[in-house]
Amino acid sequence: MSIDNVLQKRSGLVCELCGSTDDIAALEVNGGPNSDINEQIVTCATCRQQINEEVPLDPNHWRCLNDSMWSEVPAVQVMAYRMLNRLNAEGWARDLLDMMYLDDDTKAWAKAGMAANNAIVHIDSNGNILQRGDTVVITETLKVKGSSVTAKRGTSVRNISLVHDNAEQIEGRVDGQQIVILTKYVKKSK
Repeated sequence: MSIDNVLQKRSGLVCELCGSTDDIAALEVNGGPNSDINEQIVTCATCRQQINEEVPLDPNHWRCLNDSMWSEVPAVQVMAYRMLNRLNAEGWARDLLDMMYLDDDTKAWAKAGMAANNAIVHIDSNGNILQRGDTVVITETLKVKGSSVTAKRGTSVRNISLVHDNAEQIEGRVDGQQIVILTKYVKKSK
């Protein structure tokens, strides 16, 4: 039995993430301990394109993770975890992440692949990984260059954005103005 046949039999000829039957194909879930059939999932074209960042992320499409995150297939669990992390700005995605359980090995695989996909990792002053949509607190009073705005210590900045080409910078709104903040001056709110 070929790998494709094994995957198709396991998936029932549907996308293991959203359940679609359109244009299904195997997708390797990187970062796993082996390079075998257990590190592949069956996905539809819509899921594949968004996973590979070929098209913009459609948060509503990924509401399907509410069901697929409970799959017994570790590779499906890993991909669900990674996609929920990418959708962290969505309240429902954060709720699902809070409910999701992964054993230690599967969680390590999920996180390893996330680090491999995102060479730039934003880290706060306490060593916590920052993600798009997080809320942070400013740890020192900061003067904003080119503006009369002062970002005071203790100011909460919600729904941050990450500067994709600089691990030391994030963006957020302070006093109604979008500013760039150095990660060494913020701590992630729990």
